[in-house]
Amino acid sequence: MPTSPRPDTPAVFGLPSVIALIVGNMIGTGVFTSLGFQVVGTQTGFALLALWFVGGLLSLMGALCYAELGAMLPRSGGEYVYLARAWSPALGFTGGFVSITAGFAAPMAIAAMAFGRYAAAVVAVPPLVATVAVIGVVAMVHWVHVHGARLFQVATSTVTIGVILVFAAVGLTIGPVEPLTFAPTEAAWREIAAAPFAISLIYVVYAYHGWNAVGYVAGEIREAQRVIPRAVVGAVLLVGVLYLLLHLVFLRTTPIAALAGTVEVAALSATRILGPAGGQLMSAMIAVVLVATVSGFLLAGSRVARAVAAGTRRLAWVGVRSADGVPRRALAVQVGIALFLIATSTFEAVVAYAGVVLNLMNLLAVLGVMRLRRIAPELPRPFRVPLYPFVPLGFTAISVWMIGFTVSQRPGVLLSAVGTLGLGIVLHRTAGTVE
Repeated sequence: MPTSPRPDTPAVFGLPSVIALIVGNMIGTGVFTSLGFQVVGTQTGFALLALWFVGGLLSLMGALCYAELGAMLPRSGGEYVYLARAWSPALGFTGGFVSITAGFAAPMAIAAMAFGRYAAAVVAVPPLVATVAVIGVVAMVHWVHVHGARLFQVATSTVTIGVILVFAAVGLTIGPVEPLTFAPTEAAWREIAAAPFAISLIYVVYAYHGWNAVGYVAGEIREAQRVIPRAVVGAVLLVGVLYLLLHLVFLRTTPIAALAGTVEVAALSATRILGPAGGQLMSAMIAVVLVATVSGFLLAGSRVARAVAAGTRRLAWVGVRSADGVPRRALAVQVGIALFLIATSTFEAVVAYAGVVLNLMNLLAVLGVMRLRRIAPELPRPFRVPLYPFVPLGFTAISVWMIGFTVSQRPGVLLSAVGTLGLGIVLHRTAGTVE
């Protein structure tokens, strides 16, 4: 049962690179596109910003719970490690299977395709060519050396943060000002209590997803028990502030009517601020941001693929790490799955239910914090969740509400989720998992 770091795992990630990994996994297409769907049912500035505040609060609660798990069980694999230790090896394997497919391969494919569309708006290149090219370039960086991958992730995530800060500064200083109030009016509170707010929150939580990325490389972190808590809390707070700044600019510079139903929200806002050239410039900036997203998904996804495969007899060859520390076989598998999803477009079906399945795995891991405190009090806990048990219980309550609401509106999602979990259990039995 996976409970401790493997002695052959090189510890190469420090605090800056771990924060960069989490930021790269969190900031993707969702923050630049989902506002157009949110304003259809929620139209006061206070309620719209509250969506991103609540999403950040939920992510912070989850991150605090994962910080305790990661510091207590500092081995790469994420939910694969946590669920196996807290519940059962079968559930751990299933959590790893969900992470490899719905958690990393599908979002990586989507981010790459989004990069292709944005790149095509800037340079004369077919979107599909740009999509495959960005995966190829990022994969080569990760393939050559683990230190190069670490530096690449830090560099691209730093650029991401810089791009957002510059855009926010420009938008708040020279951008047009729409007559939208951000005061907590009675109408705003009514919108927060309404059903459209709950529906929009599901998309917001998906945009925040990635706060749990640290668990997938925990075995490669120097001084993991000290670094993990600082990294997850710092990264979530940083991303939460960036998200609020972005949406303040979007809402301040663009009429609600123009935003409604629009996917290219960031480009529309940039056009309002800087003119037609601004939209093209923003497309280029988002393309750069998506490089960090693809890199983060590949880095974390390959680690969980390696961890899951290494715990089986029939798939152990995928879990072999090269002498220089690069998990090349797991990288190849992760790239192959993403390219398959791009070629067949079947990733759309995966994304439709990914939010529910991933939230369910996060929920079980958070509940695992409470279970492990009861069944394994002897495990070292260099970091403990503050305000326990209110933080894990708060995360549980909001997650159950969101999952229940989504399932009630889309019953087919439940069948897909159950089918995925069932497939994971079947694979656990057939792969010859080492207990």
